[in-house]
Amino acid sequence: MRRDPARLTFEVDARDGAARSGVISTAHGEIATPAFIPLATKASVRGVSSAEVEALGYDLILGNTFHLHLSPGEERIAAHGGLHGFMGWQRPIITDSGGFQVFSLAHGGVADEIKGRRGPGEGLAKVKITEQGVKFQSLLDGSDRFLSPETSMDIQAKLGSDIALAFDECTPFHADRDYTAHSMERTHRWLDRCLEWHGENGPVRQAVFGIVQGGVHPELRRESAEAIGAAGVDGISIGGTLGQGKDEMRGVLEATMPRLPGDAAVHLLGIGEVDDLLMGIGLGIDVFDCAVPTRLARHGVALAPEPGGRFRIDLAKGRYADADEPVVEGCPCEACRRHSRTYLHYLARGKELTGTRLLTLHNLTYMRALTEGGRKAIVAGRFQAYADAVMAGGPPWTA
Repeated sequence: MRRDPARLTFEVDARDGAARSGVISTAHGEIATPAFIPLATKASVRGVSSAEVEALGYDLILGNTFHLHLSPGEERIAAHGGLHGFMGWQRPIITDSGGFQVFSLAHGGVADEIKGRRGPGEGLAKVKITEQGVKFQSLLDGSDRFLSPETSMDIQAKLGSDIALAFDECTPFHADRDYTAHSMERTHRWLDRCLEWHGENGPVRQAVFGIVQGGVHPELRRESAEAIGAAGVDGISIGGTLGQGKDEMRGVLEATMPRLPGDAAVHLLGIGEVDDLLMGIGLGIDVFDCAVPTRLARHGVALAPEPGGRFRIDLAKGRYADADEPVVEGCPCEACRRHSRTYLHYLARGKELTGTRLLTLHNLTYMRALTEGGRKAIVAGRFQAYADAVMAGGPPWTA
């Protein structure tokens, strides 16, 4: 592990079993862990302003290298003060490498996320993976593009993030073991190139996280965890497919976590369901990012405890047409303090932007309360009791 306090430090301040709370220090401030990271995919947490995200108490947001490269472009963002100046956010920012999005093009994962113009013709974009990098076709305008470890790091340097993720290959679930192993080994070689480029050209205060791969194969995950942990990185992310179900995901994480350096900040990529977050915190994971809270809000769905449910209330359903209670009793967000389920139902059915904004504020409030409650429970030595109470339906601010 690299140990340069000018870039990043991580201090654990409490432990409860494997669960831990701590503080990650970066060039733009501190991040109290465990933490949830809202996605600012295109330099915007969709539906709310940077000031509102800050007011909710969030320390860290995540920008998407792939999307920002396509539009408006890293040069334009750099000319306007990097992501911090461009979007008016002066707290820490992490940027992904673009790897997940590029490799998803071959399997259709990004097409649903791109809004606006498509490239020429129908179907999936062309993707060619070589040792040098990845050639792909932009779904915005059909132009040919290329990403490599060096170009990904260059883009992230121009974006000016506090934490940059190394370029990796994210294999799909259906990839066989041999391909997954070769892909993992290439990811390790690409990490070496990322670190070499960054050491010569990167911002002196920008940290670099390596990404553990290996698919659903425990032995590959262990091998990757040891390789990334031994590299000159400032922290570690866990990426790639984690399986088809929650039991398989837990098994992958249980194989991975013991092989990581105990003093490294650990980031789980793309996971943000309530139960998954509680499980991950219990295993010692520090930060999580996911599009779930904001994406659900755009579809009229609120995060809330429901008996036997998935912490989701679809307010567009007719049963809420005359429901006068708030989404969650005691929730401090604007949607719950000032409005009823019936009003939010009306907004959701009408696809009103006000409804999207209110539910985004609610869902982000819920996730912030969940991790803050987890942090307090770890410090008090009662994390498992807290997790059990939340899973049983207790709101995170009272559980």
